[in-house]
This record gives sequence, structure tokens and C-alpha cells, in this order.
Amino acid sequence: MPEGPLNGQCFSLAPFQEQFVRGVLDPDVMTAIMSVGRGQGKSMLSAAMALAHVMGVSDPQPRRQVIVAARVKEQARIAWEYVQAIVQLLPEEEQALFTFRQAPRLEISYEGNGGGMIRAVAADAKNLLGLSPTLIIEDEFGHWHPDKGMQLHAALETSAGKRRAKMVIISTSASDDQHPLSQILDTPPPHSFIIECRAPLGMPADDLDGIKAANPGSEHGIGPSLQWLQEQARVAIQRGGQALTGFRLYSLNQRISDVGKAQLLTADEWQACEVGNDELPPREGECIVGIDLGLSRSMSAVALYWPLTGRLEVQGAFPHKPGLADRGEADGVKDRYVRMHDRGELIVTGDSTVQAGPWLRMVWDELVRDADVRALTCDRYRQAELLDALAAAGIRAPVVFRGQGFRDGGQDVEGFRKAVFDGEVRTVPSLLMRSAAADALVVVDDAMNAKLTKARSLGRIDAVSASILAVAEGQRRKSAPKRKVRAEWL
Repeated sequence: MPEGPLNGQCFSLAPFQEQFVRGVLDPDVMTAIMSVGRGQGKSMLSAAMALAHVMGVSDPQPRRQVIVAARVKEQARIAWEYVQAIVQLLPEEEQALFTFRQAPRLEISYEGNGGGMIRAVAADAKNLLGLSPTLIIEDEFGHWHPDKGMQLHAALETSAGKRRAKMVIISTSASDDQHPLSQILDTPPPHSFIIECRAPLGMPADDLDGIKAANPGSEHGIGPSLQWLQEQARVAIQRGGQALTGFRLYSLNQRISDVGKAQLLTADEWQACEVGNDELPPREGECIVGIDLGLSRSMSAVALYWPLTGRLEVQGAFPHKPGLADRGEADGVKDRYVRMHDRGELIVTGDSTVQAGPWLRMVWDELVRDADVRALTCDRYRQAELLDALAAAGIRAPVVFRGQGFRDGGQDVEGFRKAVFDGEVRTVPSLLMRSAAADALVVVDDAMNAKLTKARSLGRIDAVSASILAVAEGQRRKSAPKRKVRAEWL
């Protein structure tokens, strides 16, 4: 090892690293992917595999070319420096066969055993034309730039066929299911080998089993110790916000919107609202109904909120066509919609579109039932459509229309967040709401007003949109001053 606590000692692979290297060397494997937490020796392992390949240890063909690609040049330089550090531990006669160049490109040439070259590159596909790599390593692919990074990945993928190059992807998790890394992990290409180590969702950030799951090398002296990680988790829990989000993304290897994005709520903040069925508050007092009408073939959602007890019930709806499995594949969430349907959180109604009138009638009969509905709130943009649907369904209830700009939308988001933070929202664990809350983003103006944005959010957030409308209206009514009883003077 060229550095760290094990400096000067021979490489000793942890079981998960040995398993991955064996997978890479399998002749039938063309794409190998490993996703683990930060500090688990990913870059050093990449450098060791690149060096073994260029020296002809793992591939005897002459004039070998290894491309080590990273998001930025500084990240690519880390891998280049790791290779250089390992070479300096080799015998002097072997070191003499290497030539290191830092300008104009980060390259390492090897003159022995048929020759070879390692080139470390950043996300600029223009510089890769004409290369014929025999091994491609993509470092931290889950955090590459969505435009330049994907151009680089596409260029490397097309060049791999020239000499049957293997592609090795080593990274922490991407922040959402729509990222290409997430899609590759969820739908592996042919002849692939995958190791994914991630803490399960729904567990506290300082849960030791979750930390072990995402950091398999810590028990073998690789990276930070389990005790240090658990201490950092507790610090992140105390700080909350972006500190906790960053710990879950990088150290627990979970798909959580990364630091710097304006999230509506973090995963931990929303999960604090979840209770078991035996702890769910009763359906008492007045009920507020929030409606999010989907466009064309998109999801519609309804939320029922009882301000007196804090109970929240949410349900989504899709049309029958396309089917939930096909829709999940198209949206990059695999079987999530099917699982929501099996749990009763998502229903299917209508043929190719959710017909608002029949759907609302179904909601009233099966979900609202005997609830004391005092207000039904909806996006003002869909005013005419909602009124027609209510008339067609034979539903009579006071309707409150809210705008989605910074004035109304900002008030609603703030009211919803306040209710969540004050413990005035209670609901059963819901995959529908967990997914929507994880994907929901807000935009913030110069006055620090935040409103929900569907254009920039990462997935289907209709359930959260309906919940915001219902909870915010319920909180306004709850905090409104009570009228005093007046008696007439005689």
C-alpha cells in the first residue's frame, strides 16, 4: 500500500473487493459495476486494476490502452497519482519501464510486455476520438455531469467494441433513480457483474447494521472505522438538513437528492411523520381534501387531512394504459408502481386517462366515506375542470383554489413544512409518499420564499402536491382566530 495506515504493506483485498476483481476477470463479463460508500478503497482498487492491465498481468494482448475517466480533471489526477504511487513500490528495473506525463495529458506509458498506456481523462468526449481502449474504468460515475458526463460515457461505450474492452464502473450511488448509473444497476446490461452495498431505506442513519451494509471494508481496516462512521451519523442527525442528506448519500450509499439541491423535505424528516397502524390518530374533527389532477396520462392524487389529530391519508391514481409495470420501466423505477398498487396506495382507473369525475366519485365512496369534509382545495389552474368533475360526480363541498406561484405556493410549502416539523402530520408508512417526498424539489426566490416545482423535481410528486394543499389549508383553518360569541344588549 503506498499510503494510509497500511502504508508499505502488501495489498490485502477485503472479501467484497476480491469478489469484484474475480468478477472483472471473468471472461464472460464485459461490464462490472461496484457501488459502495465513500472511503471504501474504490479509487485505489481502480488504480491497481489499471496498472495490472497495462502491465499485461490481466490481459496479454499488446499495445494495451486503459482509460480512467472521472467527472473532473482533479478526480482523474487522483487515480493517476495512485498508479504512480504503486509503481514507485516496484523494483527499480520495473520502474524504469514507466514514463509519466502530466502535460498536455495525464498519461502513463509502459514499455514492457508488449507495451501499454494509461490515460486519465475528465468528462470531455471530444478528446477521446480515435482511441482503442482495452479497459475502461469510470470513477464516481454516479456523480458525473448530466450532459458532458453522459457524452463521455457514450463515447467510451462505443469505443469499447473495437477491442472488446471491459468497462468497470466504481462509484457511490447516484442521487435518484433516473440517473444512468441507477438505471444500469436496476436493469443490468448483458454479460454484467454487479456488487451494490447500500444501507436499507427506513433505518436510522446511525444504525450499525446499515453502516456495515454500505461500508463492507470498514471491518477489514479499509476506510473509516465503524465507530467513526456511527459518530458522524449522530452528528449529522443532530445537524439535520444537508448534513444528514450528505451522510445518507455518500456514507450510507442511498439514493437521496444530493447536497445543494433545494429539497422539500429530507428522507429522515418525512419518515419522522410515519407511525404504525396502532399509533395512527383517529379520523376526528373536520377533514380537508387536497386534489392534484394529473395531466393527460400522468398520475392524479388525493390527500385527506384531519387538522385536529394530524392524520393524513394519501392515494394516487393512474389510468390502465400503459400498465403499471410498463410505466415503471419507462419512468426508471422498475416495479415500484406495482408494489404501490399491491399496498393499496395506488389505484388504476380509466382507460388511457384518469377521468376526474368517476375517479372523485370513487374517492368519495371508498376513501372519504363519512369524513366531515369542510374544504376541498386544488390548483387554481385546473378550476374549470375540477368544478365540472365535482358536478358530474354529484359532490358538494366548499372549494378553495390555490395558485402555484410564490405567493400561494410559498405559503402552502411553508405551512406544510411547519406542520411536519411540529409533529402535526401523522401517516402510516407509504411507499407512494416516501418516493414523492424524496423526489420533491423547491425553487427559492430572492426573498427566500420556496415553492414546489414539478419541472425540476426528479419523479412523480403528485402525492406530495396534494398533501401540501390539504395540510396547509388545514393549518390555516386551525390557526385562524375563533369568532367570539356576541350577545345583544337589551
